[in-house]
Amino acid sequence: MAAGDPPLSLAELDTISVTRLNSVSAKVAAALAEMEIRTVLDLLQHYPRRYLDRTKQASIADLLEGEEATVEGEVLSGSTRRTRGGRPLTDIVLRDATGNLRLSFFNQTWRERQLLPGTLVAVHGRVTRFRGLQMTNPVVDLVGDRTRRMVPVYPESDKAGLRSWEIEERVSEALRRCTQRGIADPVPETLLSEHRLVNRDLALRWIHAPATFGESQHARRRLVFDELLRVQLELARRKRHVQMTAQSPEHVIEGELLRRFCANLPFGLTDAQARAVGEISSDLQQSYPMHRLLQGDVGAGKTVVALNALLIAVQGGFQGALMAPTEVLAEQHLNTMRILLGDLCVPDDRVLGGERPLRVELLTGTLSVRDRKRIVAGLATGEVDIVVGTHALISEGLEYRALGVVVIDEQHRFGVQQRAVLRDKGPGDVTPDLLVMTATPIPRTAAMTVYGDLDVSVLDQLPAGRLPVETCWARGPRQEAAMWQDVRDAVAEGRQAYVVCAVIDESEVFDARSATETYARLTEPGGELHGMKVGLLHGRVTPAEKEATMDLFRSGALGVLVATTVIEVGVDVPNATVMVILDADRFGIAQLHQLRGRVGRAEHASKCYLVSSASNADAEARLEAVESSNDGFRLAEADLELRGEGTLMGERQKGRNDLRLASLRRDKDWVQKARTAAIDIIEADPELKAHSGLAEEIDFVLGDDEAGFLLKG
Repeated sequence: MAAGDPPLSLAELDTISVTRLNSVSAKVAAALAEMEIRTVLDLLQHYPRRYLDRTKQASIADLLEGEEATVEGEVLSGSTRRTRGGRPLTDIVLRDATGNLRLSFFNQTWRERQLLPGTLVAVHGRVTRFRGLQMTNPVVDLVGDRTRRMVPVYPESDKAGLRSWEIEERVSEALRRCTQRGIADPVPETLLSEHRLVNRDLALRWIHAPATFGESQHARRRLVFDELLRVQLELARRKRHVQMTAQSPEHVIEGELLRRFCANLPFGLTDAQARAVGEISSDLQQSYPMHRLLQGDVGAGKTVVALNALLIAVQGGFQGALMAPTEVLAEQHLNTMRILLGDLCVPDDRVLGGERPLRVELLTGTLSVRDRKRIVAGLATGEVDIVVGTHALISEGLEYRALGVVVIDEQHRFGVQQRAVLRDKGPGDVTPDLLVMTATPIPRTAAMTVYGDLDVSVLDQLPAGRLPVETCWARGPRQEAAMWQDVRDAVAEGRQAYVVCAVIDESEVFDARSATETYARLTEPGGELHGMKVGLLHGRVTPAEKEATMDLFRSGALGVLVATTVIEVGVDVPNATVMVILDADRFGIAQLHQLRGRVGRAEHASKCYLVSSASNADAEARLEAVESSNDGFRLAEADLELRGEGTLMGERQKGRNDLRLASLRRDKDWVQKARTAAIDIIEADPELKAHSGLAEEIDFVLGDDEAGFLLKG
């Protein structure tokens, strides 16, 4: 590197192969590649997972039975034997200057090969006493002969054969080789000063080689801010670009159609619904397209809010479209809309009498050829005001006369391109306004990161008269027997019930009760529901059979519906008051909450039973969370705590765009700070012309495809 060269950017570090390091042989390079470390940037972003503070480590002689401790020492010997129960047990003897400690590992025979005599390790675990001091299945770190006070412990790979101390040596050389030029820092000094953040060069040195725990924390905060700021800047930049370049329809916000609709509603809006309607109406008055996320708990009344937006489009001479992921959900929306709309008419000077009936149609893939032609023609001429459907709404050749507002429900079930195609079906150069909805509450920090380019409206109230669903975890034959009696009693009183199974047919992979087997067992002589009218619904029945079964259940002709999760969203039968979820430990928190939302949809008291004999801690935590709360937003936070944010990031979390250090749980405050900073920067410099280093870094880290996904997603 020549003197006077500019500091090294992330993009340049990514062009430097690890083979340029003196400590990386061809063999080591291959091992690093196994860990997806090929460049100096990969190496510098392979962050320690924790640190050993040598000032806080215990000597073996000072260990106390029952305490947790970290000990460093040298492996003296190792051996493997079988216990009386036939399980392999590997014993390792560790020694330091004060004594010996036995390490016992069950079913980990590879430890004998890993912990060869003479190996220097640090172990952490609970101390017990059995023929001397021992630890059972402790955490093991192969740290080598490190003499510093704070020793970084890196993620290792047995397959690659690289140990933490070997990775540390390569990182140390990489940082040393970067010293002459330094590492570029495109984040404005004023921002670093405002948030008391160290510069990036120092942050990378402190994250890998801190002198104190405080230095490692300062480094982490800075690098977390970098990760979050890049995402928020791209979201803000793309959103601003759309606002400056895309033209939205000119809507009529106040009109006779909307006044009639609101006057005819059989109920008043909740404060949350009224607030969301106001936010959407304000968006629809802007010169750029609305891009809003409406998230609301199960039963919070999203359909009414969405219908209000669609009617604004209609009263201005435009059309509205609502796209749902399944036919069941699309049909449910259509039924709800027709009830809410009643015999509403559209003022129209072109027809005799000055008005005509509002026309709402359903378009799905299973329509007859004749019905499809009729609806497609009506969309092209503008005679169809609102269309509800599945992906059939974006089928090739389908034309809208003047599509003005698009609503997408359960939007996470659609691909990016499907959403984009529907938005491209506006008239001429006009881009329809977009409202996306989800009944899966999303923690605020996750919403700001995953859906950061969308404005967010939240429905956090239930309509008046709705009773919370009583949830019970049935754990054993006695409680299950009481549960089935509850189902029988509810049906005898004229109510209905769901029984949900995890799979359709018996499977050797899943021991979960299948829908078909459960249906047969429950209805056979001696079965819990023998003699009752029970229906069966799952994903393999034909659309006609599915519709026939749902019609029977809606009408009350069936008392119980045995189903898979096809009824998770969109099924609205107010008379159903009992939900039984078999093998509930197979489901996540969000899915359990969605399923529970199929009952408690009227003024009747409702119950949800979670049937499970779960014995692992994660499953128990999920079931306890759902049993203890009906609040979807509280459950979403619990889900984030239990599962981590990887599942929330979804498709977007891949490649270089991973949040390597940032955690949406631990770093909530930094998500907000990064968002505020990004908005301030983009408002002052929309194209980042005065922040070229940041712009180049965003393009490098996110790339066009990833950045485009952020906007469309």
